[in-house]
Amino acid sequence: MNIADASAPLPPTPLLEARGLCKFYGAREVLHEVSLALHPREIVTLIGPNGAGKTTLLRCLLGLEAAEYGTVIRAPQLRIGYVPQQFKPQASMPMTVRSFLKLYAPLNPSLAATLQVEALMGHALDTLSGGELRRVLLLRALLKSPQLLVLDEPTAGVDVAGQGELYRLLKRLAEELHLAVLMVSHDLHVVMSASERVICLNHHVCCEGSPQEVGGDASFRALFGEDLAAQLALYHHHHTHRHGLGDEDYPHTHHHPQEGHSHG
Repeated sequence: MNIADASAPLPPTPLLEARGLCKFYGAREVLHEVSLALHPREIVTLIGPNGAGKTTLLRCLLGLEAAEYGTVIRAPQLRIGYVPQQFKPQASMPMTVRSFLKLYAPLNPSLAATLQVEALMGHALDTLSGGELRRVLLLRALLKSPQLLVLDEPTAGVDVAGQGELYRLLKRLAEELHLAVLMVSHDLHVVMSASERVICLNHHVCCEGSPQEVGGDASFRALFGEDLAAQLALYHHHHTHRHGLGDEDYPHTHHHPQEGHSHG
């Protein structure tokens, strides 16, 4: 090893890493040798067709389910905030937003203001709109100052008008709070506007890389079709510096030449 090699910076230690995860439901293999790593301050979106194992993978990464084979490695004392895809408040057990949040951690007025939850504090949970409930769940996930924020279908139950606002908010939070973000989404706009890296899952990792690289991968095209792949590539070609969802301050020039590979 020469002097230059010795002084080269080491790659950042992953916050969370999966190595060779295999998960079965009965005789059906839902995850096959899935490996991935999430690094500090990285925004990653996990995509794939329905039934591809995306939510199962999240649950394994979070320790909510155990894989039959493989290993999940978390950084010491890693703090994770989780926003589930489905959360249905019970009308039979009325609870205000303030009471709900206090079950988890002391309230953070500044964060509540950023997420526009202040005015909702006295409202009953079961009276909130889809977008309001998403912001409350996001605030709950952030109250314990996580290093990694995990969101399963973050736009579930949110109308189209509120989706762009949610994307901008996630990018702002990631930047200001120095968060890594892992999202599961079927929404192309999430992939376009919010992701630095995309992982395509269909029981195994089909391909990964920048949105543009994944859009050009044969595995992605086989799963989602030529039209969707062309949209990804075209969007990134023409929107390298400015984006239609208001995130002009976040140029998408991230490329990972070592990624974008196919796993068969």
